[in-house]
Amino acid sequence: MIGRIAGIILHRARDHVLIDVRGVGYIVHVSERTAASLPPVGQAVALYTDLMVREDLLQLFGFASMLEKEWHRLLTGVQGVGAKVSLAILGTLGPEGLARAIALGDWAMVRKANGVGPKLAQRVVLELKDKAPAIMALGATLSVDMGVTMVEADAAVIETATPPAARPAAPSDAMLAARATSEALSALTNLGYAASEAAQAVAEAQAREPTAQTPALIRAALRLLAPKE
Repeated sequence: MIGRIAGIILHRARDHVLIDVRGVGYIVHVSERTAASLPPVGQAVALYTDLMVREDLLQLFGFASMLEKEWHRLLTGVQGVGAKVSLAILGTLGPEGLARAIALGDWAMVRKANGVGPKLAQRVVLELKDKAPAIMALGATLSVDMGVTMVEADAAVIETATPPAARPAAPSDAMLAARATSEALSALTNLGYAASEAAQAVAEAQAREPTAQTPALIRAALRLLAPKE
């Protein structure tokens, strides 16, 4: 199983990328969202991958994070959702948007992806609703941005005399949001709330305040969970 690819981009398209790994070119299919986030041709890139094996076909699918890959695994486990439909959903919503839509039972958001009808969207939400909280809780550990180490980059391109020290990348907005979601879910479940209701409250709170940090997200979710008079 090929779980990760690191190399140099030879060609970019809307739904796939050609990556040179020490002289071997790999075609990796990606969502439009992931494709748009990739560096230009000639630069180094790394993607988590999933290999689909069929009798007459081998296809690699690439993901910017383990979180995106995990959602792809869950989506393709739903009847009627193939790899291309999964990428269409992830390309439309992203991992965080998909988690929020499923936690809130908002199948209309899933319906916005190309190739997804209302019945399939409802099936996705219904079948994954109980699984969403676990993935949301792990989001902070699964959403690490994929990087290429200096050793990999040098081996893929040319040897450099004194490569500069690699600087750790600043956390992206998606990583910060995933971390806040994970910590808020943990706090609410520790307070005794069921995982499903905690996930729904956190998703709704984050939809209202996308940039909310953990304390604010917890307070907002608690207000939503408070008994209505």
